[in-house]
Amino acid sequence: MTTPDPDGPLADQLLRFTRRVHRIQKQHLQECGLGVTPAQSRLLRTLAHYDSPPRMADLAERLEVVPRAVTSLVDGLEASGKVRRVPDPTNRRVIRIELTDDGRAALRELHGARRSAAEEILAPLTDEQREVLGELLDTLIGGGGEQRC
Repeated sequence: MTTPDPDGPLADQLLRFTRRVHRIQKQHLQECGLGVTPAQSRLLRTLAHYDSPPRMADLAERLEVVPRAVTSLVDGLEASGKVRRVPDPTNRRVIRIELTDDGRAALRELHGARRSAAEEILAPLTDEQREVLGELLDTLIGGGGEQRC
């Protein structure tokens, strides 16, 4: 006989909600017509937080992905003119990634798409519910313990 999992229904709700968020964000990204995937969007947003062009290894670490994944994302964004590879001024073996003007313009469009996706997702909530949700999300984001299987 198995014991019921009291957190099972909540875990299922969280997974369904996460899928819904991704689906809605992807839809809004497609509607803005930039031809940018959610992963590429995340890389562009990450690049915007650097004061100077980072190395691919820096991006991989920040995004918590393997360097090969960053290479693929950069290849796609470079082909569309949103980023460019530039040599490191102090070490010719190192390549850095920088946003182009098109990349910065895309970021502005992406910001609007993300904002409209968030508005759609949060539309059923009152202001008070949004405040409570924000507090709960802050708690969850902060963690509390790193329990893994």
